[in-house]
Amino acid sequence: MVLEIILIVVGLAVVLWGADRFTDGACGLARRLKVSELVIGLTVVSLGTSLPEFMVSLLSLLRGSGDMSVSNVMGSNIFNILVIIGASALMRDIRVESSLLRRDIPLCLLVSVLLLVFAVSGGVVARPEGLSLAAFFCVYLSIAYRIAVRDRKSAQEESQAEEMSVWKILLLIVAGIAALVVGGRVLVDNAAAVAREWGISESVIGMTILAGGTSLPELATSVVAARKGSFGLALGNVIGSNIFNIGFVIGLCGSVVPIAVTQITATDWCVLIGSVVLAWLTGWAGRKYGKWEGVLLICCYLAYLCRLIITA
Repeated sequence: MVLEIILIVVGLAVVLWGADRFTDGACGLARRLKVSELVIGLTVVSLGTSLPEFMVSLLSLLRGSGDMSVSNVMGSNIFNILVIIGASALMRDIRVESSLLRRDIPLCLLVSVLLLVFAVSGGVVARPEGLSLAAFFCVYLSIAYRIAVRDRKSAQEESQAEEMSVWKILLLIVAGIAALVVGGRVLVDNAAAVAREWGISESVIGMTILAGGTSLPELATSVVAARKGSFGLALGNVIGSNIFNIGFVIGLCGSVVPIAVTQITATDWCVLIGSVVLAWLTGWAGRKYGKWEGVLLICCYLAYLCRLIITA
């Protein structure tokens, strides 16, 4: 037990170090490419921080656990919206860009509803449906690319920002991703071991520790970005990761092997869709996520967590 607790602390330290390096590299990449931090957060950062979800879901599917594959993604997406945006807002008031409210959050809601329809209609995400989700993700990436091409900074902004070298950017991003994945894996494995030691059930571990653990890269990256004032990066990372998790992870896995979905409850689906709607409405309300919004989002997650533990 003592060794596991020590490894949990070490894993957390590695995750935080990796998030700091990764955020610096991503901001440097945004300046180098002369695009906004929001676009970088929606694409490069979200792809990098979603690697744990992809690996866990793929391995779960190959082992014949379709429910675990989908529940990991759903749990991670719920955690991303309610906990990561909430924690980032508690760290510092986060200004919400209008493009995020008009385009990206609605697309996140749309792909979540598509997953619900595909899973509930036949109890399985079949190959055609997986291909549809993957196609949705490709369209989203093409939209982000076109925005990046148009989203050039002015010559004045370019001259004021000191650009990192390409090698330094690559080193920071690669080292950051590696630390996030390795540190997150160490943290999740040992937290799960401690949970089992305390008698917590496997189902609760899967929907909470596993889902939250694979979202640690997103959590650390967004909180660090919010602390540094990189609001577009903090929010873009969350929304982009959610779209990546469903469109790419579930889409690709379902395209290879049909995913049977039988044990996910109606409450889980409602929380998944409701969390996106709540983030959308609170974002429109004040065009920012402040401390009150942060408290509301985190309280919603704690209520859902209590429900999981009670029913388990």
